[in-house]
Amino acid sequence: MFDHFAREDFERARRKAFWNKILALLLGKQNELLPFDEIQRRLPMKGQRYLGLQQVPLDKIVGSMSRYRDFDRAFLPTQEKTRDRWINIDKAHYQDVALPPVELYKIGDIYFVKDGNHRISVARERGQMYIDAFVTEIDVPVPLTPDMDVQEVVRKAEYAAFLEQTHLDTVCPDANFELTLPGQYDKLLEHIEGHRWFLAQERGEDVSFEEAVKSWCENVYRPVVKIIEEQNILDAFPGRTPTDLYLWIIEHHWYLREAYGDVPLEEAARHFVEDYAERPIKRMTSIIRRATRELTGKPLKEEKNK
Repeated sequence: MFDHFAREDFERARRKAFWNKILALLLGKQNELLPFDEIQRRLPMKGQRYLGLQQVPLDKIVGSMSRYRDFDRAFLPTQEKTRDRWINIDKAHYQDVALPPVELYKIGDIYFVKDGNHRISVARERGQMYIDAFVTEIDVPVPLTPDMDVQEVVRKAEYAAFLEQTHLDTVCPDANFELTLPGQYDKLLEHIEGHRWFLAQERGEDVSFEEAVKSWCENVYRPVVKIIEEQNILDAFPGRTPTDLYLWIIEHHWYLREAYGDVPLEEAARHFVEDYAERPIKRMTSIIRRATRELTGKPLKEEKNK
């Protein structure tokens, strides 16, 4: 009898995983577990300490050391190969068999499974809120939260390193220099170094990096952000930041000047919006096409013919 109930539970969990995947694709939301090895490779880890046995909220367990492809972000089973192990653990719950605590790594405000992936999956499917776990905490310089994906973790790490190098969070404390794409902070550093060179040529003497950072923020960055705010440009690029737009508008301004000569920065900003604003219909079409490719492995017909 318990075997029958457990098999039904597994099939229901697999159906939920399927619909979770479709919904995540349509909404553009994160649905995969975070891979521990990738996070470990991307983030500087400054030490670890054993916290002992704790009760851990199940919704904060969003990553795994070795099984991150076997379950989705809600720890629903995505692979048929998990069936037997999952069913046996579910049967143990029906029979009131006590299971040992799982083993977790805690990084920031999230947890990664070292041992016990199937136990966590079954517990979540049965509606548990907490699970007993032996926890080891790893110290990192970046705050991690359960809603993050790998790329956001990478961006947070890059942002922390950028602020540590420039101290812009103290030089311009009211500005937000975060970027939504990885690998872009080097461009900001190039802008600061370029401004430093310009100041040195203008003054006929060396300029410190610290002085160049402050001058760049006040005389280059802030004027562009002011234009972005006055023209409500962020409304046309949902999910982006003022610093994203700063980089894109500065580059667009340079291309326009190369092609047409002197172009006011305000005009370059308007031209950029006209050419690259994310229109709602276009955005939804892109989401649907991506979902179709993920689910079927095939592009839409019009994409095939391009």
